[in-house]
Amino acid sequence: MYSLLVVCLALAVLLASNLMASGLVAALWHGISGWTLGWSATARSRLLFTLRIFPVAATLVGVVVLFIPSYILYEPRPADEVLDTKLVVIAACSAAGIVIAFWRSLLSWRATKRLMADWMRHAVAVRVDGLSVQAYCLLHPFPVIAVVGTLRPQLFVSKQIFDSLDRSEILAAMEHEIGHLSARDNLKRVLIRGCRDLLAMAPWGRSLDRDWSKAAEAAADEYAAARGSSTALDLASALVKIARMIPEKPKLKLPVGAPLLGDDPGGLAWRVRRLTQIAEAGCGKHQQGEFISKAVRQSCLYISLAVLTCAALIPHFLVKVHALMEHLFPFLD
Repeated sequence: MYSLLVVCLALAVLLASNLMASGLVAALWHGISGWTLGWSATARSRLLFTLRIFPVAATLVGVVVLFIPSYILYEPRPADEVLDTKLVVIAACSAAGIVIAFWRSLLSWRATKRLMADWMRHAVAVRVDGLSVQAYCLLHPFPVIAVVGTLRPQLFVSKQIFDSLDRSEILAAMEHEIGHLSARDNLKRVLIRGCRDLLAMAPWGRSLDRDWSKAAEAAADEYAAARGSSTALDLASALVKIARMIPEKPKLKLPVGAPLLGDDPGGLAWRVRRLTQIAEAGCGKHQQGEFISKAVRQSCLYISLAVLTCAALIPHFLVKVHALMEHLFPFLD
């Protein structure tokens, strides 16, 4: 019974702290999102990813490293807390979120593995002059140009892309996908989905997910446009041509992938306008955005390391953590 109580309390603390931290981050982003519009898309996407991942990572580490050891070491036996209905329901909701996140990640991984295996059987490796990565050409009814996979993503391009686009447009489109590869956006996408599934019952964070997806596409556009103004215009032209080639059916569904048109084809007009603006003004980086985004990421890392160091080195630190938890338990029991 004691072990079951520890597990239920840990799950309840994980859910409560994750809900609170994610809600605060969502509110923070709602307040500062307009202020970051002048940043480079790269800085904006990095900040959004940090804000989306940090609450889940911090609460998970906090429960495993701080709560569980402090409770086991300093809670008297038999414990003061009891397994009542409220605690069991909260723990069950927390466990359900973990199971959903794991199950959906597993299904996505298996679907991606099957898709890549099928495409690789029918694809032909091609080397495009001017690019540093290997691409695979395949016959497909959809105008595919996408990076597929998580840990070892591959770049796939349908034959109709090679037949319909100019060489400069193909190079620009591939540079966009290389931007996704460089940023490891597919891995980030999986982690963000996992964070959303952990809190499937709460709408918090969905605006961050959408904004990150949009910023990630814009950041990949910036990566390609960094080659020059002509590349930015070529990419804009490629986006328009590919959008016109999309059939009514079948629709392309990638479990884990970064297609050129992104998750929101409706944002095509915005991306084309932005690329033409970059071509006219140049792709200059906003140092303020880069500096603040990097500072936030490093602060999150250093804060986590400081807490772990305190837990390992400072005497009675876990005692204080346990005392703090004792004040919070009445809200969970």
